[in-house]
Amino acid sequence: MPNPLFVAKSLLVSLVLAATFTNAAAHADTRIVQTAYGPVSIEGTPKRVVTLYEGALDAAIASGINPVGAIITRGGSDVAEYIQPKAKGVGIVGTPGETNIEAVIALKPDLILASAQLAKEQYNLLSRIAPTIVPNFPAFTPTTWKQETRLFTEALGRAETGRKVISGVENKIAEVAKLVDAKLGPDQRETALIRWMPQGPLVMSEGLFSASLLEATGFNVNSGGIVKEGRPHSHPLSQENLGLIDHQWVFLATLNADGDAALDAARESQAFQRLKANRADQVVTVNGQLWTSASGPLAATEILNDIANTIDNVAADR
Repeated sequence: MPNPLFVAKSLLVSLVLAATFTNAAAHADTRIVQTAYGPVSIEGTPKRVVTLYEGALDAAIASGINPVGAIITRGGSDVAEYIQPKAKGVGIVGTPGETNIEAVIALKPDLILASAQLAKEQYNLLSRIAPTIVPNFPAFTPTTWKQETRLFTEALGRAETGRKVISGVENKIAEVAKLVDAKLGPDQRETALIRWMPQGPLVMSEGLFSASLLEATGFNVNSGGIVKEGRPHSHPLSQENLGLIDHQWVFLATLNADGDAALDAARESQAFQRLKANRADQVVTVNGQLWTSASGPLAATEILNDIANTIDNVAADR
């Protein structure tokens, strides 16, 4: 018969070792993520993620995570159209400018991904619900979306997947750039990106996500010098000032039906009809939710597809 004291000691040692290995594993699965409001500790793989920024929703879904909560897109009543098929069942917890804290609490998140614009007061509230990740990168640069994607996927425990997703977009950019080079001469690529609103067109910043993709594929994006530094767009232009964006191409976005109606009316004006892009049939209408509000790897792929289709269609007409 085994000695009962020996058995008891052996069992105790086994339990201590098991606890030690469990704690070590838990510690190994804990990562510290650097954010705008300091380091945030995250354990394991989050399962209930709430995103309060369109770029965060995009990055999460691109890395294989289906968030339980998100905000609506600008000018809409749901998440952006391009991502709706991939975001089925997501609960709405606010708008880009206002988060419904009660709705966030009700979803019981274990991770919250926010935008760089999240105020400290809001952060203090949200971080009491779950670890909250706020980016700390300069806005409106060509690499901002990549930095944000790396940060969000690191927080999600999917850093390697994030790197692969970014690499896939970079390959797509190179592919579309070759198409632009093949179809358009260097002196045929000047363009502006504008968002048409009922009060008038807004010229979008050259550093905006979609504008940086146009640049990366070979277009020369020129905002006419009227967008103030650090701002996403200009003040509304009058019809008389459309000449400031009189380029060979205009990528023209609308957010909703009101914008569409305003654009239809503008097309009848002489100022619009005189634009070089209009006379060359090179005014390209694009989805404003995607082109002027979204960011992230999935949005990048959709925008790059739009650019490629535009070049293919123009080339086919010539």
